[in-house]
Amino acid sequence: MADPALLTRMILAGQGKEPADLVVRNVGMLDVITGTVTTTDIAIVADRIVGTHGHYEGREFLDGTGRFAVPGFIDTHLHIESSLVTPLEFDRCVLPYGVTTVLCDPHEIANVLGAEGLRYFLDSAERTIMDIRVNLSSCVPATPFETSGARLETEDLLPFRSHPKVVGLAEMMNFPGVLNADPGILAKLAAFQDGHIDGHAPLLRGMALNGYLAAGIRTDHEATSADEAREKLAKGMAILIREGSVSKDLDALAEILDENTSSFVALCTDDRNPLDIAEEGHLDSSIRRLIAKGRPLHHVYRAASHSAARIFGLSDRGLLGPGWRADIAVLDSLEDCRVSDVVVGGRLLSPELFAARQPVSPVGLGSVKARPVAAEAFITEPRPGQNRVPVIGVKPGLILTFREETTLATTDLGLQPDLAADVIKVAVIERHGKNGNIGRAFVSGFGLKRGAIASSVGHDSHNITVVGASDEDMAVAVNRLIELGGGFAVADGGAVTAELALPIAGLMSDQPFEAVAHDLHRLRDAAEALDCVLPEPFLQVAFLALPVIPHLKMTDRGLFDVDKFDFVS
Repeated sequence: MADPALLTRMILAGQGKEPADLVVRNVGMLDVITGTVTTTDIAIVADRIVGTHGHYEGREFLDGTGRFAVPGFIDTHLHIESSLVTPLEFDRCVLPYGVTTVLCDPHEIANVLGAEGLRYFLDSAERTIMDIRVNLSSCVPATPFETSGARLETEDLLPFRSHPKVVGLAEMMNFPGVLNADPGILAKLAAFQDGHIDGHAPLLRGMALNGYLAAGIRTDHEATSADEAREKLAKGMAILIREGSVSKDLDALAEILDENTSSFVALCTDDRNPLDIAEEGHLDSSIRRLIAKGRPLHHVYRAASHSAARIFGLSDRGLLGPGWRADIAVLDSLEDCRVSDVVVGGRLLSPELFAARQPVSPVGLGSVKARPVAAEAFITEPRPGQNRVPVIGVKPGLILTFREETTLATTDLGLQPDLAADVIKVAVIERHGKNGNIGRAFVSGFGLKRGAIASSVGHDSHNITVVGASDEDMAVAVNRLIELGGGFAVADGGAVTAELALPIAGLMSDQPFEAVAHDLHRLRDAAEALDCVLPEPFLQVAFLALPVIPHLKMTDRGLFDVDKFDFVS
């Protein structure tokens, strides 16, 4: 319930009858509805804008002369775990780029720790400066075709539903389960029919898409072509243009954002690591690039703020006007989207705000329970009577993979990689201490001429995924991850050449984001020394194990054909 005394102060300050708490003075304010830019003061009391289009006095001032004010940016779908840092470090890393609200799905930690992971994120969301909102993970595990660390059923989610930071049900990844009316999936969908339900429907079209949307699902961040996005828009689905560290769909989807669609389009990153944030920015990078591609400027900013808020039912933010939440990005240039100051919840961002936050104790320490492996664990025997071998084809910037085939030489150590043809081994090792499974196959697109790359980030069940040209180096990399309690490792010539420890559930570092970015630089250099051709090899490795994204994927139980939704026989 609102405090009448505070409301009174807001009303009086809005009229200029008493000073505001904070005034952004003489700034060029962008109206994301009309596109007009008005030079004005913006008066703020507590967490609310109380006055615009006028001159105000205040207890604190921010000089906006020569600069521009836009509504704070809203990232509509992301997994904070993929930033490789804790929610509080993510807050410190991303908020300076003008991202004042994020819609987070703690799906990764939930697959490792279950409800404990959800509680950790909700506890963190109550202490961050940015407004972290949580969609409850809908698919834990994502499929029955891999070994997950936890399971969340409807009854596990319902206790969290009334939490003030919870928006609704997170991305419904198991679209075959929806279309086949799986009872467990239906129970979750039924429980959230009166709230928001996030979508995840890569390449889903036609009548199948109709059936999926009939379940009350409203958004999709998996469209990878303008034609696919337009069909989904035509059927009432909001499109979230994704540009992350691996999945880069902005170039393909930019053309759909115009004056007719901008109210039904928003922006998201899904998965972006601190190194890319440091080098490129966050949502500000997507805004810059969309404007550079000729998308109408105020419609781009509308998609990044007001449209995002509307789509997810955040009715208090997304505009700069009296009565709206005081989330403001102050820019040196509208066209270049260079953020120089941020007001979040009425507070001017400063190092002191971050320093005053209460810490959250880490969880999931010791979650990597796999036993050490020997090189012999990666011997891959030929299939009886089959000369051709299926190969996972990887392309930069896509988590979609492709089905290829090749003929490989066989020795007494089984099928051998073909380095000249860019075909190396891939394996997924179950790491939750449940069965010790190891799935083995082959992958192309990495370019490795020697060595191995291993990751305990393996969407979505987060087993250990390793690719390599050498069984010995694959074992070295995997065993180092087990010692670290999770992370990334590169091995070459029998030794680890670079690593990053991720001890929190095997997903997140307990170090500052600057240290994580430094280690990622070293990891990229080490991967490049193996002749790796992928710009982001570690997250690309992580997505090899995601059996809800077409077409061919790897799990601890074997090679998986996503189109058939069954193992390759």
